[in-house]
Amino acid sequence: MSDAHVESATAPVGFIGLGQIGAPMATHLLRWPSGLVVCDPAPGAVDPFVGAGATAVADPGAVAATCGIVSVMVRDDAQVTDVVDGPRGILRTARPGTVVVIHSTITPDTAETLASAAAEVDVAVVDAPVSGGAIGAAEGTLAVMVGGDETAVERCRPALEHFASLVLHFGPVGSGTRAKVARNLISFVGFAAAAEAQRLAEASGLGLRRLGRIVRHSDGVTGGVGAIFLRGDTAPLADDDPLRPILEHTRSLGEKDLALALELAAELGVDAPFAALAAEQLAAALGVPHDTDPRPPTSEDHP
Repeated sequence: MSDAHVESATAPVGFIGLGQIGAPMATHLLRWPSGLVVCDPAPGAVDPFVGAGATAVADPGAVAATCGIVSVMVRDDAQVTDVVDGPRGILRTARPGTVVVIHSTITPDTAETLASAAAEVDVAVVDAPVSGGAIGAAEGTLAVMVGGDETAVERCRPALEHFASLVLHFGPVGSGTRAKVARNLISFVGFAAAAEAQRLAEASGLGLRRLGRIVRHSDGVTGGVGAIFLRGDTAPLADDDPLRPILEHTRSLGEKDLALALELAAELGVDAPFAALAAEQLAAALGVPHDTDPRPPTSEDHP
């Protein structure tokens, strides 16, 4: 290994893992002034990049031998560990000062373990999972949730901004992954709840594609569930908190509408466990729990 401290801004940038999201992310890095080095085991995955001027190499260690920043977008913890710390991994050849950026959704423990191993050879690891899917990757509008040492984060930020329009530093290594887990919880619980709404709409004789257009349109206007991320913590709001009237109003509307949904579901014989759970927990979730009436609301409570 060279004793020279690599300068991330003037060295080539590397990208390992050219799958559905990794490939469009790496495409934006073709504009990196010092060049792009790519690696992927799938036959032909590197060919479009070589045709566009990138350099292809055989293994992660060969990427790290010349790059100051190396992005990793492979499938799971085992693959990430092999890419970073395996026999032909990044840490075998990386020069001091290299920043390894893990975009894969892994466990925080894996990110922390790899960061500790990398620190022994003066290499920084940041976990930087992304949100926005293949569309955001193609358009260069991903959101990146970053965990790691602030100096390392700032060194890789210019590369991240090639394919992301929002890059937020959440704290030490592992923080980006924890943020991604929380963010994806919203998505997948939301998908299950949306399926419940579709069953209710279908039983009502409504067109599901038309309802989908309404949902996408209105969420684009209001921000969807992101609109309730107004508080700095999840504790109940104080009586004099300026957000309290807003969220009490939201609670009132929500409980009324959930009661209507539950009544319609009962009428049509549609099982609606998400609606029932939301009716039970909405007030506390908004930070404005009912002090004296813990029973689930009904439409009679809000004429």
